[in-house]
Parts: sequence; C-alpha cells; structure tokens
Amino acid sequence: MRNRSLSLLLLPLLGWLAPVLLGVAPAAATGTAGDGASISYAEPTADGVSLLVSVPADADVDPGSVAVRIGGASVPAQAEPAGSSGTVQRSAVLAIDTSNSMSGERFEAAQQAARDFLALVPDDVLVGVVTFAGDVATPQVLTADRDAARAVVDSLTLSRGTALHDAVLAAVDLAGSEGQRTVLVLSDGADTTSTPLAEATAAVTASGIGLDVISLQGAKPTLRELAVAGDGRVVPATSRALAAAFAAEADALDRQLLVTAGVPADLGATEQTVRVTLDSPAGPVVAEAFVPVAESVAGGTGVDELVRSDNGWSAPGWTMWVGVLGLGAGLVALAVLLVPRRQVAADPAERVEQYAAATGRPGSPAAAPARVDPEQALAQAKEAAGQVLRRNRGLEARIAARLESAGSELKAPEWLLVHVGIVVGAGLLGLLLGGGSLVVALLLIVLGVLGPWLYLGIRSSRRRKKFNELLPETLGLISGSLSAGLSLSQSVDTVVREGQEPIAGEFRRVLAETRLGVTLEEALEGVAERFDSKDFEWVVMAIRIQRQVGGNLAELLDTVAGTMRERAYIRRQVSTLAAEGKLSAYVLGGLPPLFLLFLFMSQREYVMVLFSDPRGLVMLGGAALWLAVGAFWMSKLVKVEV
Repeated sequence: MRNRSLSLLLLPLLGWLAPVLLGVAPAAATGTAGDGASISYAEPTADGVSLLVSVPADADVDPGSVAVRIGGASVPAQAEPAGSSGTVQRSAVLAIDTSNSMSGERFEAAQQAARDFLALVPDDVLVGVVTFAGDVATPQVLTADRDAARAVVDSLTLSRGTALHDAVLAAVDLAGSEGQRTVLVLSDGADTTSTPLAEATAAVTASGIGLDVISLQGAKPTLRELAVAGDGRVVPATSRALAAAFAAEADALDRQLLVTAGVPADLGATEQTVRVTLDSPAGPVVAEAFVPVAESVAGGTGVDELVRSDNGWSAPGWTMWVGVLGLGAGLVALAVLLVPRRQVAADPAERVEQYAAATGRPGSPAAAPARVDPEQALAQAKEAAGQVLRRNRGLEARIAARLESAGSELKAPEWLLVHVGIVVGAGLLGLLLGGGSLVVALLLIVLGVLGPWLYLGIRSSRRRKKFNELLPETLGLISGSLSAGLSLSQSVDTVVREGQEPIAGEFRRVLAETRLGVTLEEALEGVAERFDSKDFEWVVMAIRIQRQVGGNLAELLDTVAGTMRERAYIRRQVSTLAAEGKLSAYVLGGLPPLFLLFLFMSQREYVMVLFSDPRGLVMLGGAALWLAVGAFWMSKLVKVEV
C-alpha cells in the first residue's frame, strides 16, 4: 500500500513531465548569415523550395554560380533577381509615427524619406502604410500603386499620443500571412497606451514577419525588443539621415535573389538546414538557416507533428500545455481520492467474504482486483507528513500553535498536506496565467507559501478580538450565576451552554480538562495563553487570589468587567482620534511602491533602467531603506497603548 500511495502522489508530477521528457521546445526556424548574407524567407512548393536570399550591398554575386545544400546533400538550384519573377509575394508595411513630437523638420524629413522609399523599392513589392499617434490608422492597404501610396504620405497630419504597440499590431495584421513580409517602423518616442509590449512582440514573433526600426531618439529598450522579435535591427538616425536609412531598406529588398531548389527524396524532417553559396569577386557569399523545406516527409510526419532536428527530438509548443493540463488533472484526481468517504457498514456475511478473500483461504471467492482505498491513502499521506514534522519538532509546534490560535480543527500533518497542495496548485495556476512564464509561476508559488500562513494569522487575530469583545459579557454571566448560588464550575458550564463562540468552545475545553484532573485555575490560564489575552490573565489572577484569601468573587468579577468596558471605550476613542494619522501613514507608505508597480506595468521602459543600471539599483535600495525608516516612525507615532 505504501508503494501504491507513493504512485498516487507521483501521478500528477509524471503527467506534467511526460511531454517535457519526450522533447524540448521546437527548434527555431531562423538561421545564421555568413558574410552578411541571409535567407530571409523560405516557402515549400510542389517542385521543391523557394528561398529569398538577401545579399550584402558590397557583394557583386553571380546568380548562375548558386549552389544549395539541404540537410548536407547537394540539390539542383537556380537563382534570379527576386523582382523579375514574382513567384514569391513580397510586401512591406511602413508604420510612421505622426505624434506631435515629430513636428517641424522631423516630419518633413520622414515624408521625404517615405517618398524616396516608394521610388526605390522594387515594383513587385506591395506597400502599405500605417500611421500612429493617439490612435492607429491604416490609410493605405497593400498595393502596387505607388502614386496612391505617395498621396497618402503627402496627406499625413500630426496629433497627440504615441500608440506604438497598437501600430505594430495593426502593421502585422495588414501584412497578412503570405510570402515575405517586412514591417518598417519609424518612431521617436515610447508607447503612451495601455497595450503591453509583450502583446506586440508576441504577435511579431508568431507571424514570422521581419521588423526593422528606424529610431530618431536612439536605440530604446522597447524598440530593441520589437526588432529582436522581428529578427531585425534598430537603426538610429537623425532627421537628415532618414532618407539614407529608408533608401538602405529599399535597397535591401532590391538586392534579394529568388533561389529555387529541389528537395532530397529521403528527408527525415520537414525542416532542414539550408546552405546557399554564391560566387563573387571578393569570394564566396554564404547564407545558412534552419527553415521548412517540405510540407511533409515520406514517413507521414507533417509540420505540426513531432520532428527530428539536428540537435535531437523537438516537440511542438502545445506539448507543454498538455503537460500542464496533465498535472492539473492529476492533482484533481489525487484530491478526489484523498477526500474521506463515509463507509457503509457491511453485514456479517460480506465481512466474512472480505476476510476470506484477504487471507486467501482455500475455497474462498477469488480476490477482487486491488482498489485504491481513499481513506487508507489519506492516512498514509498523513503519516508521511507526520514523519516529516517529527524530524523538526519546532516546526510542528509552531504549526500546531498557529492552528490552535486560529481555531482550526486540522492537525499539523493535515495542514502540511493542504499547504503543499496549495503551493503546487499556485504554481500550476501561474504557468497557466503566465503562458508558461516561470516568473509568474514563481510569484504565485511565493504567494502560495505565504498566503496560508497569513490566512491563519488573520483568523487568529479576528478570533482574539472577538474573545476580548465578549469577555466583559462573559464575566457578567459568571457573576450572575455565582450570585444565584452556583459554584464556579457550574458557572463555567453556564457559559458553555449560553455563551457565544469562541468563548463557549474554550470554556468547554476547560471543563474537559478539569474532568481529566487539571485544576480550574490552570485550565483557565491555558485559555489566556492561547489567546494571549492580558485581560483574561487578570481575571484568572483575581480568581486565584479569591480562592486563597476568600471574598465575594461575583462582586470582584463585576468590578473587573466594568474596568474592561471602560478600557474598551477609551481604546475605541483613541482609535477614532488616530484614524487620520493611520490613513496618512498607509497612503505615504504605500504610494511609492504602488506607483512603481503602475509604471512597471504601463511604461516599463521608463523604470527598467532602475533594475538594469547599477546606479538605479543603488537608488532603489536607498529608497527602500528610507521608506522603511519612515514607515517605522509613522507606525510609532500613530500607535497608542491603552
């Protein structure tokens, strides 16, 4: 049974690890360029594969010298200028910043640079225009009509705001999904909308679009991330250099070669390493990349199935989600199995049959297949948790004291099992909410570790506060019972029957301890210790003194109850007078970190320098230190002991 319980506990973990052990994340389809050349686009066809090769500006290559190797095997190939065939669709989208910060010389230079781009870009390239300021507009869809595109550029106007991220999303959508697609972004500022940068970069990466950025304010982190997502670059340029930057982009499209090559018949996977070599007076120009070269292979493995790459097995990204869902299903199944179920009493005949089957007596019915007993599995899990706690007595004592103070009926081993389940569930939820992000998962795991303890602390505080509020009323009830002629034990029993929780439950425990031989004073002192109540300690002290020297206990308890009511009134009055100071302390102490969090979520590039630059880290450390000192002194000022 121990092995069976262990298997139940390992089931969710294996469900998560299985797809991960089958393979790693899918291999990237981007390659490395040699001698400045690169394979910009690959498209499998019925006859082979079509490749768009970008050639360096200083290389005078001979298309007739092309040589192609796919997966290490030489294949027949031919090359020609990309614009002369029109076999592969090429498109370029201009995303132009039209915010007010572009006014003056910048805007005029941007318009002239866009006109030069339209004049130099090859005729087969479809061009679209997206503009962005406070809002995003698409004044020109993809078209080969250069006059229409120039008219749009000439009619551009400026307005407030910079919706950079939304403009990237619109440009990706406008570029479509066919052929080689390029987005050229011109901007001089950071995004001012609520659209996160991660959404824009994810859209660029998923689309496979190439994205270059021409920046008028240097290489900002946001622009660099966009360029990295589009496997492109950031080109810092002044207003006067804009025309040259746009011309270089148009020239890059004009220098592309269309290479058509055959595909080996014995492909092992749909994606292969492709190497293109072209001769030039300065030496061979080489472009190499890992790209799709076929829709399927002889074994029937498609591009959406598990493929073999040069580095081993690789699995599609959805396998990670299968693993996460498998872990979740395993946790749910484990929780269902561990829920105690009421056992229906079997009649004597059934018990005899079960005993005979278990002992294997001759002539007994065949033993039924082994089934998982949820209660036995739960008991074994509790025993395992108990063994862990017995190795650390201090931890067990702290958990037990916290549970007792919060009024929980759980034992320390049971709480440990629940706590571990919450931590695992929080990690799973973090993976789902964060799209596989380990940062979000670790954040929720930390919340899962601290959250249950904070919950117990809140319950303990509320229970203690309720106890102190009911204490004067309880003392009055005991005093009235004593005045009616009842003994102190009988008065405590009256509180058990007529009092409110948590006092009724605690006094019930006092009576149970007295029946086991504990004196009444010691049992009441245990209540004072569990609730850390100074007021009740005075009550116990008064009862102990009265037991020793005699006197009217009912009158004494009335006096103590009256004193407690007066102290509670003063405490409420002081709390009311100090409420404004406390609110000010909360606002002053919480405003800096909350504002930093707001900036981090809305304008991340503005605050990331604090985390990436050593001077920013020093500033953060100093700010946290002085904020802690200020919060400490404000707490001392608004805290009044009564």
